[in-house]
Amino acid sequence: MKAVEITTVGEIKIVEKEMPAPKANEALLKVKYCGICGADVASYTGNQPFTTYPRIPGHEFSAEIVSIPENSKNLKAGDIITCNPYFNCGECYACKRGIVNACHDNQTMGVQRDGSFCEYITMPVERIIDGKGLSAKQLALIEPFSISAHALSRAEVKPGDNLLIMGAGPIGLFALLKAKAMGARVLIADMLDSRLDLAKEYGADCVVNVKQADLHEKCAEFTSSCGFDVCVEACGAPETFLNCINEAAHGANIILIGNGKRETTFLHSIILKKELNIFGSRNAFTKDFEELIDLVASGKVDVLKMVSGIYAKEDAKTAFESLKNNDGSLAKLLIEF
Repeated sequence: MKAVEITTVGEIKIVEKEMPAPKANEALLKVKYCGICGADVASYTGNQPFTTYPRIPGHEFSAEIVSIPENSKNLKAGDIITCNPYFNCGECYACKRGIVNACHDNQTMGVQRDGSFCEYITMPVERIIDGKGLSAKQLALIEPFSISAHALSRAEVKPGDNLLIMGAGPIGLFALLKAKAMGARVLIADMLDSRLDLAKEYGADCVVNVKQADLHEKCAEFTSSCGFDVCVEACGAPETFLNCINEAAHGANIILIGNGKRETTFLHSIILKKELNIFGSRNAFTKDFEELIDLVASGKVDVLKMVSGIYAKEDAKTAFESLKNNDGSLAKLLIEF
C-alpha cells in the first residue's frame, strides 16, 4: 500500500508499506480522508518535540471498515467511521482515574506513533466510533472539532453567556461553532482579517483585529463592561493568555487550548481578586466524538465549511507547504486517500 511519510524535516514522500494485518480485537480500515493538524505541520517543519523520523503523520481521519471482529457496537464491514487516535497506557495515575486523554504516556497517532496517512490502517475495535451516516469528509473533521468541544466542556457554558475566543485559527473557529451551538454570544479576536472573515461566516457576534482596534475597548462594549463569562485561549501565546485574564468577568472560567512555547509572567493576585477558574485542556474523550457526530448529524452545525481545500495524497507536500505559509485564509485542508 501507499503511505505519506515525513522522512525528515521538510521532506515528504509517497512510500510503499506492507499491508497491516489486524491483531486480535482489531479492524482493518481503508482510509478515506485525513485532515492536516497543526501538529503534523510542526512535525514537517521540525517544531514538534515529540516527533521522531521517519514518521507517517495524521490523526484526523475517516475510514471504511474492511473487516472487523464481531462486536457489541454493531459495527460491520462497509461502515464509514472515525476513531479516537490518542493511545493511553491504562496503567498511570491519570488513566486509573479515567483521565485517559491526559495519560502520562500518551501516544497520539502521527506524533509519538505512526498515523493515518496510509491507504490502510488497523485500529482496536474499542477506538472505532460509529459515523452514524455522516459523510467521510464530515467525519474527518470530528477529531479537530473534538479538541475545541472538549475544552468548552471543561467550563459551564450557558445560553446567553458572553464568551471570548483569542485566536481564529482552526481550533478557535471550531470553538466558535461549538459555543454558538451552546447558545453563547461570541467575540473572537485575531491579528488577521482573513481569519476573522471566516469567523464572521461561522457566526461570530463580533470580531476584533487586535492590530487595528483596542481589544479592551471592544470587549467592554460587547459585555457592557461586565467582562466575559468564559474566555478561550486558542493561540498559545503569553499575550493572549493575559488578554483572557484581563477581559474575564469576576468568577469567570478561562480555558487554555493553545500550546505555547514561551513563558508568561503576570501578577497572580488578579486571579484571586476575580476568583477565576483556569482550566487546561488536552485531547478529548470518545464521548466528545460521539456527541459531536450527533450534533453534526442534527444539521445544527456545518463542519464542511471549515474545509479550505482537498488534495490527492500525491500532492501532500503541496498541502503541507500551503499550511506552512498560510496567510490565515486557510482553515482545514484534507488529503484524499
